[in-house]
Amino acid sequence: MLYFFIVLVAYMLGSVPMGLIFTKLMGRGDLRKVGSGNIGATNVMRVGGLRMAGIVWILDMLKAIIAVYLGCWIAGIGFGAWCGFFAIVGHCFPVWLKFHGGKGISSLFGVLLAVNPILFVVCGIEWLIVALTSGKSSLGAVVVFCLLPIFGFVMSWNIGLAFLAISVLCCIRHKDNIVRLLNGTESKIEWKWKK
Repeated sequence: MLYFFIVLVAYMLGSVPMGLIFTKLMGRGDLRKVGSGNIGATNVMRVGGLRMAGIVWILDMLKAIIAVYLGCWIAGIGFGAWCGFFAIVGHCFPVWLKFHGGKGISSLFGVLLAVNPILFVVCGIEWLIVALTSGKSSLGAVVVFCLLPIFGFVMSWNIGLAFLAISVLCCIRHKDNIVRLLNGTESKIEWKWKK
């Protein structure tokens, strides 16, 4: 019963729509009605610039970090990783927004930072290199999704399974991006500090 309650708390933490709340507070309107319509940091960058997106990215990471630490406190790092997964589920399918949320990449990095800071740095550098050189954030994210389960299983079987679940979920959320990448029609990100 306690584990179920903690998983529910992790989901509810993840489901707080930081991007939507922050852009409304900053006078940028309803994030769901501009850009791609997504509530994640990438769409925030389109409407508010890199600085605003960075703040939302950190807030989305924080949700997952708290969830992981809560799980670790209750039952160790393996359960913590699974709580991180459920925080990402909440981010992708928030109950407050009729289950229409973000794509999970920023919360994924929050899980990485909480579970293993070295992994966070390695995947962060990979994402930055690919995203900056290609101009496509989604391409960097897809590479992270492929690497994540491998790193997880090196750490432990339980963490590996949690990371695999995270990767599958994020791939599903990025399915349209993956199709556009394969077709060569994926749009590039405008790296502007402020809009």
